[in-house]
Amino acid sequence: MRFTVRPTVLAALAAGLLCGPAQAADPSGTWLTETGTSRVRITPCGGGFCGTIVSAPGKGLDEKNPDPAQRTRSVVGIQILNAPQADGGGFSGSLYNPNDGKTYSGSLKLTGANSLEVAGCVMSVFCKRQTWTRVK
Repeated sequence: MRFTVRPTVLAALAAGLLCGPAQAADPSGTWLTETGTSRVRITPCGGGFCGTIVSAPGKGLDEKNPDPAQRTRSVVGIQILNAPQADGGGFSGSLYNPNDGKTYSGSLKLTGANSLEVAGCVMSVFCKRQTWTRVK
């Protein structure tokens, strides 16, 4: 899995860090992806967090979507992150990557007030990680 932005948008996700057994830090807000070209808005969703692309470079079309009918839609507005499960120091769930049209198991971990580690994994072993920066 590759997390670089081409004409389409980098997809990735957003996160949370457990501060204690019953309470998690709130990663809600807008995050700039590691490449600095796309933004993802993280919001509370169920018991975890969801992430939606709010800006992307170029045409930003979902050209690699496995459904041919979706390949001409804009990636802006697409929910790419669903992380409902508290998992150690963050949250886990799924991540859609418009760069390749695939959905991966994903995780997010707040590593500082303004930094978020996002990972997409294949077979929970092979993972690619990025650090996103909070947009102020």
